[in-house]
Amino acid sequence: MQFTYFWISLGVILLLLDLWVINSVWRSDNSSGNKAGWTALVVLLPYLGLAIWSIAGPRGVTKGPSSPEHSKG
Repeated sequence: MQFTYFWISLGVILLLLDLWVINSVWRSDNSSGNKAGWTALVVLLPYLGLAIWSIAGPRGVTKGPSSPEHSKG
């Protein structure tokens, strides 16, 4: 019985990670083609897609402060 809960939990975690990755991809500044490619990879090959995205996927904000006022610490 506990073995079944393990697999269900693993499936739910995978689903949540997939949704998080897809949301992150679609909110990025990449072109629509890149977004569609990443989405297809993550949906069709969930484990492999997540692994590849974690290595080569979009990173956080790459732009610096928008004005000198914001860069003051």
